[in-house]
Amino acid sequence: MAILIDENSKVVVQGITGREGQFHALRNRDYGTKIVAGTRPGKGGEQVESIPIFNTVQEAIDETGANVALTFVPPAFAKDAVLEAAYADCQLIVCITEGIPAKDEAEMYNLIKNNTKSKLLGPNCPGLISPGKSNVGIMPHEITLPGNVGVVSRSGTLTYQAVHELTQLNIGQSTCIGIGGDPVPGMSFIDILKEYQEDEETNAIVMIGEIGGTAEEEAAEYIKNNITKPVVSYIAGVTAPPGKKMGHAGAIVSGNKGTAKAKMEALEEAGVLVVSNPTKIGKAVKEVI
Repeated sequence: MAILIDENSKVVVQGITGREGQFHALRNRDYGTKIVAGTRPGKGGEQVESIPIFNTVQEAIDETGANVALTFVPPAFAKDAVLEAAYADCQLIVCITEGIPAKDEAEMYNLIKNNTKSKLLGPNCPGLISPGKSNVGIMPHEITLPGNVGVVSRSGTLTYQAVHELTQLNIGQSTCIGIGGDPVPGMSFIDILKEYQEDEETNAIVMIGEIGGTAEEEAAEYIKNNITKPVVSYIAGVTAPPGKKMGHAGAIVSGNKGTAKAKMEALEEAGVLVVSNPTKIGKAVKEVI
């Protein structure tokens, strides 16, 4: 099985007429994902290689039954695009856009949580893939393998590395997810861990964190109390100097908070197998399964 998306997911691509939107929409469709529609205000009635374009998400949903939105909209307009999809009752919104102001992210998060039933993945994330079933985002499907290990990460590129390490050892994945590295992500580690725990065909979990914030410590507490499946983790940023942002907007150590050491200790205390190098993830998963 898979979480959040599967072979039945129907995707509407917001911003399908842009370079990135069109490229990944067609790439995902070629993989087998049901890309049923795109949106671009003023372009309704046109097509992108037989994919119909609508002026609004609501029109796309009414005509095609789309239930997942994939958002490639510039930062200045991304908040409005995400909220449009949420108020149209999209079950899942995957926002790839990088550089959205933190204020907009906070407003998006609060409005979606308090006024809709939608789930938001991202912003500034690579999306997710359920290998062999559906790819919604920018993840390279070539390195994936269908199987039973769930992968969740704040970092897109570390997601790719973890998946590649697993595939090299012939260890398949159920769903691979990048939640994004911004200070205000939609779905959290805990949200994804809960989904994996309830998924009958996910037998083990890989969680990749990084410096900054308290998401990993909160996840460790949740794992200790709620997760019965084996968890392998890697935390990036061991050598990062305090006060310097490392890559992601949320990856910054402030005083004694958010350090890699503190996160690793919390996870180890929760019974998680923590590795010191991402190249060790595959072998660690092989051990626990």
